[in-house]
Amino acid sequence: MSKYSRKLKKLIETAPEQETAVLVALIHQHETEEMVSEHLDELAFLTETLGAKAIHRFTQRMEKPDPRTFVGSGKLEEIKAYIEYFDADMVVFDEDLSPSQMKILENELKIKVYDRSLLILDIFLKRAQTAQAKTQVELARFQYLLPRLTRMWTHLERQRGGTSTRGGAGEKEIETDKRDIRQKITLLKEKLQKIEKQGITQRKSRKGIVRVAMVGYTNVGKSTLMKLMTKADILAENKLFATVDSTVRKVVLDQVPFLLSDTVGFIRKLPTHLIESFKSTLAEIEEADILVHVVDISHPAFEDQIAVVNQTLNEMGAGDKPTIMVFNKTDLAAKMPSEEELMLMSEIEVEDASFIDFEKLERSYAKKSEITPVFISAEKGTDIDKFREILAAEVKKCHLKIYPHYLEDEVLDFSQFSEKN
Repeated sequence: MSKYSRKLKKLIETAPEQETAVLVALIHQHETEEMVSEHLDELAFLTETLGAKAIHRFTQRMEKPDPRTFVGSGKLEEIKAYIEYFDADMVVFDEDLSPSQMKILENELKIKVYDRSLLILDIFLKRAQTAQAKTQVELARFQYLLPRLTRMWTHLERQRGGTSTRGGAGEKEIETDKRDIRQKITLLKEKLQKIEKQGITQRKSRKGIVRVAMVGYTNVGKSTLMKLMTKADILAENKLFATVDSTVRKVVLDQVPFLLSDTVGFIRKLPTHLIESFKSTLAEIEEADILVHVVDISHPAFEDQIAVVNQTLNEMGAGDKPTIMVFNKTDLAAKMPSEEELMLMSEIEVEDASFIDFEKLERSYAKKSEITPVFISAEKGTDIDKFREILAAEVKKCHLKIYPHYLEDEVLDFSQFSEKN
């Protein structure tokens, strides 16, 4: 065996094993198994983003969660037997658990218990880069965990250590822990207030320039499009919540400057504490003149994702802003073939494919907005010029409202706007 092979073998043997997770979801009234399967696909992706591997899924048809065990005693025994046999490290529920449910489940299953909100909060904590984002997530996480401390709780011990910590504090320590958390919450709120004051001052200095915010469901390609538009070194990964921090860059199209911001992606059942803590970051959306709603058209539930984003925007009071619908990842979507192409295809090919009628979709969204929707592939660079043309026209409209007598040779200093927030 070569020196390189021995070194590689040693690295493999000493590398920590990836944690395993069991996923649990209820099938409520008016929900189909297919719908819940899609929800669990997303939950599996979230679990993978945190660093664990989903090895099994449990579903239970119930009108509402059991107040004690969430799934009922019979299904809980089934889950418990599976966890013990396969030595799973954690169980992840697709809905939020009450403090009493969390305590009962941890006592019964003897492993770490995540609900949807806690999973998302831990991912945000892992992904946050700036002082503001880290403070916001830590505050939201502490507020969420405070009423959920149990004898086996391990969540705060994973504050900086990912998903690898097991075990927990004893009953005698819980009251002390609660006091510590309350103190940390107070300190984090004070810290966040100072950061937000700086943010307000910074946003005030941007008056006089058009602001465009990119919004959309998580993992639809906003960061890839932002990178393409600005040529900036921005993280773009095939992971949920690859972007947590808001990034602002200056862009110039047709000699008109504007600010383009990439904001955190929305998701189904986004934790309330997180929305509250991220209000200052989401101010980029609230104060934007134009929204660019990026959609992953290749996702089977892209219309549901559009509805989630629109609902969140309406709750924020930003639902009536001029919006450019950008249907991304056209290279991964099966476009509806022409009649001639259909004639050449076999029946099996037609039955197995999930075609999208781009023209029908364009007509549908054109009726809802004065702005024509655009279909692109940010990854491949397809039809980006068309998007730039539509965006430039909308930016120019807003710019002329600010500067009615705008001259093409007008020179302004916008260098202060190119920093990362």
